[in-house]
Amino acid sequence: MTEKGEMLWEPCEERIAQSNLTAFAQRYQAKVLPSDYESLWQWSVDRPNEFWRALAQFADVIAEGSLEPGITAGQSMLAANWFPETKLNYAENLLRSRPADEEIIVFQAEDKASARLNYKSLCEQVSVVAQALADAGVEEGDRVAAVMPNCPQTLIAMLATVSLGAIWSSCSPDFGVAAIVDRFAQIEPKVLFLTQEVYYNGKKIDLSANNQHLCQKLSPAQIVLSSYVASVLPTCEVDTRVCSWAHFTEKYLPKPIAFKRVAFNHPLFIMYSSGTTSKPKCIVHGHGGTLLQHLKEQQLHADLKPGDRLFYYTTCGWMMWNWLVSALASRATVLLYDGSPFAPSAQVLFDYIDSEKITHFGVSAKFIDACQKEGLEPAISHDLNSVKTILSTGSVLGPASFDYVYAHIKQDLCLSSISGGTDILGCFALGNPWLPVYRGELQCRGLGMDVAVYDDNAKQVVGSKGELVCLRPFPSQPLGFWGDSADKKYYEAYFSRFENVWCQGDYVELTDRKTMVFYGRSDAVLNPGGVRIGTAEIYRQVETIPEVLESIAIGQEWENDVRVILFVRLRDKLTLDDALLTLIKTTIRQNASPRHVPAKVIQVPDIPRTMSGKLVELAVKKVIHGEPVTNLDAFANPESLAFYKNNPELQNS
Repeated sequence: MTEKGEMLWEPCEERIAQSNLTAFAQRYQAKVLPSDYESLWQWSVDRPNEFWRALAQFADVIAEGSLEPGITAGQSMLAANWFPETKLNYAENLLRSRPADEEIIVFQAEDKASARLNYKSLCEQVSVVAQALADAGVEEGDRVAAVMPNCPQTLIAMLATVSLGAIWSSCSPDFGVAAIVDRFAQIEPKVLFLTQEVYYNGKKIDLSANNQHLCQKLSPAQIVLSSYVASVLPTCEVDTRVCSWAHFTEKYLPKPIAFKRVAFNHPLFIMYSSGTTSKPKCIVHGHGGTLLQHLKEQQLHADLKPGDRLFYYTTCGWMMWNWLVSALASRATVLLYDGSPFAPSAQVLFDYIDSEKITHFGVSAKFIDACQKEGLEPAISHDLNSVKTILSTGSVLGPASFDYVYAHIKQDLCLSSISGGTDILGCFALGNPWLPVYRGELQCRGLGMDVAVYDDNAKQVVGSKGELVCLRPFPSQPLGFWGDSADKKYYEAYFSRFENVWCQGDYVELTDRKTMVFYGRSDAVLNPGGVRIGTAEIYRQVETIPEVLESIAIGQEWENDVRVILFVRLRDKLTLDDALLTLIKTTIRQNASPRHVPAKVIQVPDIPRTMSGKLVELAVKKVIHGEPVTNLDAFANPESLAFYKNNPELQNS
């Protein structure tokens, strides 16, 4: 096995020379060489007006008004105002002119439903839905919400909404009714899009009962029901607000879309915090900040070019859906998929790569780990010649997963582990077409993002662990939280820890070579004997053990101290015997430290996760300490928490 920090891949000179990042640097910072990314990054954070203005020009952003001034900053990051003289529309930039017959959207579902849309077809369908929304009373600033699968109709509805200057918000159909109501009741949508059914893991899931409840609990003026798997006329009891997608759009003919250009900071999306510890926060993001951040990340960091084909496995309840569809602004083709990533076979997404010649393949760290546990070898079973980049996020991508990608998927590609959050609708650290990939490390800090690491005394540190912070404003900061008029919750969420400094809540390290290593969430950091341990440090060792499918670590208050408890989910029919217990502890001790070794290792049948697949250490910690866990509808598998309550193994030494 390769060592942590070992170089696993580096780009060839041709790839560097032909990259968007090189073209950008030559145009705006000609003295910067590809061997000196840090100089380009430093310019981007020292001169934010110049950098973000240059990006807008490089990416041909469609806008009106002056790009001067770039930012008017008050006394705090929270008060920063970007491009106040600029008007634009996010949807107009995504639907920028292309050849009419150019393929722009490809869709595939687990049940074999599929669709292909060219530029002309997509624009026509957006035009029709936009007219229908306008006639339904949707105006600038109104909210339109959706509980829809990752299919073309969802994208069309979003673009139509945004073209009017209205605000889009979506949840995944796998959310429980209470979780959806917790979110949408706060923003009071005027129109609600619902789906009749979805397929997942070989099963058709009828959502009619959920839809009945949503129709009763929410009060939109119009409810539109769709079905991408069958030509059925949707019903939802006797409710005059309800109609089918076909009925909603049938009387309109396509015409040029009248994009409403709005202020740079006009609300675009309302996203949501996970809601696992309290009611979800409604995070508002703007047209301009979202567009610029995604253009930067996709064109300069992921090297996405016209004609490239970008796929990300995501639902419409995760920020990566918003990130994915933004690729239209770079004249790329967007690949959608709905269903289980392991049905009808474990190879389905790799089949998708080959059949559609995907160039940029995005998945979660959990997916890569699952492929490794399944023993998949796509490098042997598939061609994969089209893939240039694999993107991974959602949780920390461990060193063993880096090894797996290069050994068993493909050697010549850029493995871009990226990290940011719904909070910023983008990334703090991510990939780079100039730089090598080191085992277990994110390649760089994002351009324009003044990312640093603070110790507990708010001092910058390099080469040691601390809090991920951002020292200066950036365009994709939230506009605020919906309903938080005085920005009290917004301030408490990001600026209460360090004055006038964004604190993300990630426990990280900035290495001497300016790569980044992530160790987990700060609020989940373990503290046995006063030594801070990131949970990912333990997971990285445990995931190398074939018998262990996944694990979760928490700190239990015990005898005036904290002891580390590790819960493991094993392969089917395996039991945590003395030999496996010894292997787990020895692996952790030898590859991390004696302090990382858990006091207890306990087998459980399931590990609780959020809807987007993230571990919820805090919820488990609450359960084992007898504290209540609210908002169970925010969990993908809330029933799993029962395995941790009153566990007898936690009651003794």
